[in-house]
Amino acid sequence: MLNQSPTEDGIYGLSSLGVQLCIRSRTGESERGSGTMFRHLQALRQISQRTISSSSRRSLPNKVAEKQKLFQEDNGLPVHLKAGISDLLLYRLTMGLTIFGSAYAVFEIVKASFPKKQN
Repeated sequence: MLNQSPTEDGIYGLSSLGVQLCIRSRTGESERGSGTMFRHLQALRQISQRTISSSSRRSLPNKVAEKQKLFQEDNGLPVHLKAGISDLLLYRLTMGLTIFGSAYAVFEIVKASFPKKQN
């Protein structure tokens, strides 16, 4: 709800949004203004309340039992590779970046430990 009277510094409060709207004229006096900003804020408040309160829930199939069966079967694979080819690709990419990063760090340390010769 909009407070009908401004505070001593000319700020109108919007208590339901936790936002304060300040409209000042060029002379420095507090005024309500044309109200377009206020109307936009009211519309935003109504839309947000409708979105939160009346949103329908999607009914997604429950896949927990399938995932439990997949991860509990004994096929000799580590758990981080049991989901298939995508896990394998991510694992190899991560290992490659780790090895490259470690080698580059060692290279930079070795390069920094030997100063350049002055001409």
